Amino acid sequence: MPTEPVSDPADEPATLQEERPRPEAEPTPASATEPTAATTPAYLTPVLLVRAAHPRQALLTAVGVAAAAALADRPTREVLVVLATVLVGQTILGWHNDLVDRERDRRHDLPGKPIAQGRLDPGTVWFALACAVLLLVPLAISTGITAGCLYLASVGIGLLGNVVLRQGLLSWLPWAASYALLPGYLSYGGWGGEALGEPPEPVIVVLAALLGIGVHVLRALWGLVPDNADGWTYLPLRLGLRLGATRLLVVASVYVALVVVALAVAGTYVGLSK
Repeated sequence: MPTEPVSDPADEPATLQEERPRPEAEPTPASATEPTAATTPAYLTPVLLVRAAHPRQALLTAVGVAAAAALADRPTREVLVVLATVLVGQTILGWHNDLVDRERDRRHDLPGKPIAQGRLDPGTVWFALACAVLLLVPLAISTGITAGCLYLASVGIGLLGNVVLRQGLLSWLPWAASYALLPGYLSYGGWGGEALGEPPEPVIVVLAALLGIGVHVLRALWGLVPDNADGWTYLPLRLGLRLGATRLLVVASVYVALVVVALAVAGTYVGLSK
């Protein structure tokens, strides 16, 4: 006995398909949602600001420059001013980097990015960054106008590097230029805004620039996968595709260590300044 043909929903007119009742989506539990800046407790804001400042890089750089100042026989009070100045400058660079990259960080769901995760309001970070700049200027020039201007220029190049050149083959250039200015910041520095030092030794400047390139490669290692997905062609990515991330980490670490040793040797024989 013939049976009635079973109709396929895909064969129905579009109007009928649209009229079919659709099951309601189950509400997402509140515990599964990412916290937002509106729901994050206010007392966590300082902690989140520290996380957004790339604290390890900031602290290592500040300690490294302060150690160089100490090895150059700068008094303890000047070493502490150098430490504070570089720490504030690096904090500014870290905040600016996360502000510029917040959409990319959100798209790739990168961990440790409170701005991209919506836990830290960008307006709060911009306000903190502006306050840090107002603090950085007097800190930098407190060891001399020339020295302070060189360090402010170094930070300015770093901020520019967060926006331009970072995706292509010249991504290393801002890092080399900003690090090359650090010996001048130390050699011209002293105590008080009227301090006048001496020009840095050229070999120290060159080695500092080479160190900046190595730090750039090390710093970029943790973001090679999302950068490759976005079609970047910068130097660390090209090296990573050729060598592999693990081998590149070893090569970059050895390179940085050798440059640091060369800086120590050059500083011993020729000194920091002329």
